[in-house]
Amino acid sequence: MQKRGKRQVRVILFLMGILIIWNACIPQEQKEVNPEMQAFEAFFTANGDSVSIAPRKVRTQALQKMQEIKDSLVRYNYLIVASKTCMMSSDMDSARLLIQQIEDFTERQPFSPQLADLQSDCFNMKGNVYARTGHMDSAEVYFRKAYELRMHGTKIEVVPDILMNLADATNRLGKLDVGAAWYRRALLLCDSLNITSTKKPPIYYGLAQIYVALRDFEQCDYYYNLAARSYEDMLPFEKHFYLNNRGTSYYYRGDYETAIDYFRKVTDLVEGYPDMVFELNLGWLNLGDCFLQVDEPDSAAKYINKCQPFFEKTGIITALYYIDTQKIELALIQKDLPKAWRILSESIISPDIDPDMVNIRNKYLQQYYEETEDYRKAYFYLKENNRMDDSIRNERVEMRTADLALRYQQDSTVMAQKVFIREKENEVLELRQMETLWIALTTITLLVVVFVYLYSKKKRALLLAQNRRTVSSLRLENIRNRLSPHFIFNVLNQEMAGRKAEEKQELSSLVKLMRRNLELAEQLCVTLAEELDFVKTYIDLERRSLGITFHPMIEIGEGVNPEQVQLPSMLIQIPVENAVKHALKEKEGERNLWIIIARQANGISIQIRDNGGGYRPNSRNRGTGTGMKVIMQTIQILNMKNKETIDVAIHNVSLSNGEIGCEVTFLLPDKYDYRIK
Repeated sequence: MQKRGKRQVRVILFLMGILIIWNACIPQEQKEVNPEMQAFEAFFTANGDSVSIAPRKVRTQALQKMQEIKDSLVRYNYLIVASKTCMMSSDMDSARLLIQQIEDFTERQPFSPQLADLQSDCFNMKGNVYARTGHMDSAEVYFRKAYELRMHGTKIEVVPDILMNLADATNRLGKLDVGAAWYRRALLLCDSLNITSTKKPPIYYGLAQIYVALRDFEQCDYYYNLAARSYEDMLPFEKHFYLNNRGTSYYYRGDYETAIDYFRKVTDLVEGYPDMVFELNLGWLNLGDCFLQVDEPDSAAKYINKCQPFFEKTGIITALYYIDTQKIELALIQKDLPKAWRILSESIISPDIDPDMVNIRNKYLQQYYEETEDYRKAYFYLKENNRMDDSIRNERVEMRTADLALRYQQDSTVMAQKVFIREKENEVLELRQMETLWIALTTITLLVVVFVYLYSKKKRALLLAQNRRTVSSLRLENIRNRLSPHFIFNVLNQEMAGRKAEEKQELSSLVKLMRRNLELAEQLCVTLAEELDFVKTYIDLERRSLGITFHPMIEIGEGVNPEQVQLPSMLIQIPVENAVKHALKEKEGERNLWIIIARQANGISIQIRDNGGGYRPNSRNRGTGTGMKVIMQTIQILNMKNKETIDVAIHNVSLSNGEIGCEVTFLLPDKYDYRIK
C-alpha cells in the first residue's frame, strides 16, 4: 500500500511536470489571455456559491451572458453553469438537454487543454445526472472520464471535486475499498497542490460514509468530527450532505431517535432554500423509514406520501425502490399481507441499487415470508443478508489495513520533514560516545535473553491454543448452515404436527441428529456410547435413500464398555458419512458398511470399512476433505501432550467376495488424556 501511495505522488508530480513543460512550449501568442474567458472566470468566481443557493437566478444570468459571447468555447462554459443550476433545482430533463448540446459541440472541436476542461465539466455533470437518477454504473464511467480529461486540462485544482463524485459512485456500487482509494487520492491532491482546506470536509464525511457501510462507527465518528469543524463554512448543499449522512450513520447503529434529530435538521435547513427540492424530499424519505423503526406508522406514512410524488415525477429509481421497501414494512406493521404482496410484485427492481438498501429490503422480505409461512423464501433472504454481512466484514479488514498504510502518506511536506529529521538523527547517533553505545547494546542483549526465555517457556501453550482455535474454526465450517438451529427445529416440529406416525418418526430422527450434531461439534471428546448413538441415528436416516441393499453392521467386541471408552467427537461419524455419501450411495448391488470395535492389548481398535470400490483421489464424489481434516487436526493436538498416541490408518482393502473397499482404522490407547489445558 505504501508503494502504491508513492506511485500516486509520482504520477501526480509527473503530470504536473508535463503541464509545465507543455505551457513552456506554447508560442507566446497562444498564451495571451482571452478576455472573454477572463470575464467568465470572474463571473463563476462571483456566482459559484450561488449555484446551489439561488440556481434560477444564476441560470438566467448565465444564459444572458452566453448571448453576448463570440468565442464558442467560452459560450459553452456558460452553458455548463446553466446545466449545474438545472441539477440543483432538480430539473433533470433540462440538465440532460443542455449536457447533450455541450457534448455535441465538444465532439466537433480539435483537442486543447481548454477543451479538455469543458469536456471534463460536461462528463462530470452527466455523471451527476446518472447518480441522481440511480444509474451508478454509468455515473462511475462518466466521473472517471471527467477525471482523466481534467488531468489534461488547465484547472487541476478542481480534480478533488471530481474524485469525490467518483468515490461516492463506487461506494454506492458496494466497492468500498475503491471508493476509499479515490477519497485518499483527493486528500493527497489537496495537500500536494496546497489547495484550500475548504475542499476537505466533503472528503472527510465521504470517508465517514464508507465506515458507516463497514459498520465501523468509531472511525466513522472520527471523520465526521473532522468535517464538523468546518460546518459553519460549508455551502448549503454541503451542510445537507453532512447532516443527512450523519443521520444515516445513527440509523445503522439502531439509534433512531438521534437519526430523526439529524433528518429534522436536514428538512429545517433546506426549507430555507426553495430550489433544494430534492434534498427536502430525501429528508422526508429518511424520516419515513426512521418512524417505521420506532413503531410510529402514521408518521411514517405521512412522510412517505409527502415525498413519493416528487420521486415518481423525477424517476429516481433508488428512491422509488426505497419507498416501496418502506411501504412493504408499513403493510407488515398494519398486518395487511395482501397489500405487502401487491407492493412487492409491482416494485421497481434495478441492478444499481445501493447494497445497504438491498439489505433493508431483504430484512423486510424475510419478515414477510415468515409471516406468510413461506420459510424457504424467508431462509433465502436471511442467507442473502448474511452473505452481504460477511462481504462487509472481509472488506472491513482490507479497509483498516489500507487506512493504516495510507493515513500518514497524505501530506508530502510532512513526509519530507520526517526524512530530514531522520537524517539528522542518524548524524547525531554517529557522534555518540562509545560508552553509551555499549550500554545500549548490553541492555538490548539482556532484553533479548529475557524475551527468548519467556518465549520458550510459553511456546508450547501458545501453539496448543492456536491449534485449538483452528479445530474450532474447522468444526464450525463443517457443520455451520447459516441458519438459526432454533428456527430449523421449530419448522420441523410444525411439520411433524401434521404427519403420520411413521413420517413423524423419520422427522424426529432428523431433529435428534441435528441437535446431537450441534452438541458434538462443541465437545472435543465424547463417550463411545454417545458417538455410536449419533452414528445409528444417521444410518437410520440414510436407510430410506439407500434401500434394502444397504446392510450396516456395528460389532462391539468383548471387554469394550461403550460408557467408559472416550474418543474425539465425530471420530466414527465422519468416516461413516464419507463412506455413505462418497462410496455407497451410487454403488450398484449390495452396499455393506462395517463398524468393528475391539479390544487389543494396548487399547481399543475401531475399524470403519465399506465395499464401495475404495478411495479414488480423482473421483468426482470424493468430497472436500473438511471432515477428515477436523479429525486429523484434533488427533494431532491431542497427541502432542500424550506419550502414547492415537494411530490412524486409511487404505483400500480387498474383501472376501473380490470387491474393493476403503478401511479407516483408529487405535485408541487405554491411558490417554483428552483434556487440553
